[in-house]
Amino acid sequence: MKKLYILTFLLFVACIGFAKPPKNQYVRIRTSYGDCIIRLYNETPMHRDNFVKLTKQGFYNGTLFHRVIQNFMIQGGDPDSRDTTKAKPGAELGNGDVKYTIPAEFRDSLFHKRGVLAAARDDNPKKASSGCQFYIVEGKRFTPGRLDTLENTRLKGRKIPAWQRDIYTTVGGAPHLDQNYTVYGEVVTGIDMVDRIAAVKKDERDRPTTNVPMTVEVLSKSECKQLDKILGI
Repeated sequence: MKKLYILTFLLFVACIGFAKPPKNQYVRIRTSYGDCIIRLYNETPMHRDNFVKLTKQGFYNGTLFHRVIQNFMIQGGDPDSRDTTKAKPGAELGNGDVKYTIPAEFRDSLFHKRGVLAAARDDNPKKASSGCQFYIVEGKRFTPGRLDTLENTRLKGRKIPAWQRDIYTTVGGAPHLDQNYTVYGEVVTGIDMVDRIAAVKKDERDRPTTNVPMTVEVLSKSECKQLDKILGI
């Protein structure tokens, strides 16, 4: 009888282990220029949960990357871009939104390195994020001197930590956006999709002259666990 209890206990513990959820949530963005997979940061739970909620609702499916600037970023998520009239090439986009904002979730450890996902926003004093529009940083590499200049001008004296400077000079990014827009995820595979979209022909509003629609999906728990394992998280 004692052996049976021990066996039952061990099976119970094993089942708990197998049922353990993944540490991170991942989403996939599909476009005609390729796919990318993004890990959403647990350090920014409001932005993470909102993006997952909208994705599960199918909110982003059919929306466009409506603003692209090479060596900077690609922006999408405007619900107006699904409108057959507003979606016509040349029409102005970028003003559509949902009826709420998300409080800023700035973290010193999260910054605008190449490949990060961040929230777009309008000009508001609390720097609250758009409830739906986002951008992915393509970025560019900076010299130490250029970073010094940024600190004294656009960053108004705020010093970039040495370890972040190392990344901005080797990997690249958009340091002037730090602590102004909430970073809440990063591309773990498929950064070339971002590069291809950033390089497309665009008009004077930085809108692609040929529409770039997307579909976004939340990865399954098993896929998330596998990615955690591959990434060593």
